[in-house]
Amino acid sequence: MSETGRESFISGERLYEGRILNLRVDKVGLPSGRTSTREVVEHKDAVGVLAVSGDNLLLVRQFRYAVGEETIEICAGLIERGEEAAEAATRETREELGYKPGSLTEIGKIYSSPGFCTESLTIFLARDLTSAPLPQDDDENVNTVTVPVSELPALLSGKETSLGRSVIKDGKTFAALSWFLAFQNNLP
Repeated sequence: MSETGRESFISGERLYEGRILNLRVDKVGLPSGRTSTREVVEHKDAVGVLAVSGDNLLLVRQFRYAVGEETIEICAGLIERGEEAAEAATRETREELGYKPGSLTEIGKIYSSPGFCTESLTIFLARDLTSAPLPQDDDENVNTVTVPVSELPALLSGKETSLGRSVIKDGKTFAALSWFLAFQNNLP
């Protein structure tokens, strides 16, 4: 990135501190010499896991309060203090899907919404799954859904699938499923 496009921190104020995120408002200097305000959500880093079992993808269905609807997503969760991303991915797969990956491959890192949020998600591909459930978190109500790989194009385009007419609206899930669709014949 060119240095001419960088913004510089001038001052900031933290307005909220929470369990998984903080909110701050920063005054920044722009390359033009002007100043502006940036609202920043400081969010803990997370993982997402695209679990593949034979010719099926294992996803989760859950109600998301913030958007007021049920979503279909790859399993995901926060990286806990002292935990490596791969450890978090294994734990989340066991909690949300009930399986332990025999093979776990990092396929990429994404920002959930870099215009205002610091959250980085490490996305993994999980294969060679064996039953090894862990209890779900107390505040979760997640159900596993199985999607045949052959239905992936229809699922991404909002057409009829075995799940009905579902539309993938979650960014990490759309990215992971699109990656899988592009590379399914040449997986790492």
